Amino acid sequence: MADHALTYRPTRAEIDLTALRHNAQLARQLAAGQALLAVIKANAYGHGSAAVAAALEPYVDALAVAFIDEALQLRQAGCRLPIVLLEGCFSGAELPLCEAYNLQPVLHNQHQLEQLLASPLQTPLKVWLKVDSGMHRLGFSSVEIAAVSQRLAAAKQVAEVTLMTHFANAEQAEHPLNNRQLAEFEPLTRSANHLSLANSAALLQPFGSLQQPDQRRWCRAGIMLYGIDPGLPGGTAALKPVMRLVAPVIGLRQVKQGDAVGYGSRWCAPRDSVIATVAIGYADGYPRHAPSGTPVWVAEQRLPLVGTVSMDMITIDATAYPQLKLGDEVELWGARLPVNEVAQWAGTIGYELVTRVGARVPRSYQG
Repeated sequence: MADHALTYRPTRAEIDLTALRHNAQLARQLAAGQALLAVIKANAYGHGSAAVAAALEPYVDALAVAFIDEALQLRQAGCRLPIVLLEGCFSGAELPLCEAYNLQPVLHNQHQLEQLLASPLQTPLKVWLKVDSGMHRLGFSSVEIAAVSQRLAAAKQVAEVTLMTHFANAEQAEHPLNNRQLAEFEPLTRSANHLSLANSAALLQPFGSLQQPDQRRWCRAGIMLYGIDPGLPGGTAALKPVMRLVAPVIGLRQVKQGDAVGYGSRWCAPRDSVIATVAIGYADGYPRHAPSGTPVWVAEQRLPLVGTVSMDMITIDATAYPQLKLGDEVELWGARLPVNEVAQWAGTIGYELVTRVGARVPRSYQG
């Protein structure tokens, strides 16, 4: 009988745990004695949350996910670190689970606050209180925070409060909204014991008061852990890419000048050409809107994508590399081809590409 757990298709995402640890150590160094929260929501940005959590455990103080389902999966996998729920609880029924599994919900609206204060918890929770300092997505306004903080301080359901906010433009150190957000948030922190402001971009290039470490702060390292620059001018050379997405060549054919390739016949060969078909497509997470010319990496050189990305396949112009053969490996992104560069061609960001690598692409862990 066939073993259906085996993987026969060679398309895979190689996850370099040594690079992950390197990036975590860099984040720890930049945090300069401040607490470090590793953001591993969305299946650790597509890298596999259980394996990433296990690798990061010695290097960080807590983990963060988007919602409780992600946290419970980590607990089932044996993760022991505290876990913060960045979207908080969707209903009061989740609060006993937070108590049972050492989960720390973010409170960002009045409904969540009232559910917490009405909950018959036996063990008080550590909670995070979100301030909308200018991003205007989630959080209490600055004028509401004093009253909310007083209620939390008096609540038997609450053991500790971390006051947090989130920058809308941290990758642009000189953006005027950064200072406005700091000016909105910092007066609220004078009596706070625990704070959280800096995400990856603000950790890599601190601005304003973030240039001075504050031992009350939690730094939130997210995209930088995976070796992806958060969009800083000039990039961040110290980061090491963690994911390498690879797929095999499964077809080779000669086409004549003027022949069209792929759905919609949108690319026509400008000369007699060699076209290689590669076993990866938009169902695997490769961006469907990547245009002709988007680079892939083959045998120490770049070759261009040509034609429309299909569900399971892409086609590349291999004319410049006549040695290419069936089974050869193509790197879609990785250490030699930054995911942000591919994302730029496709009109998106590296965050989206790695998080959209599908479940049918097996993760192969190394290091």
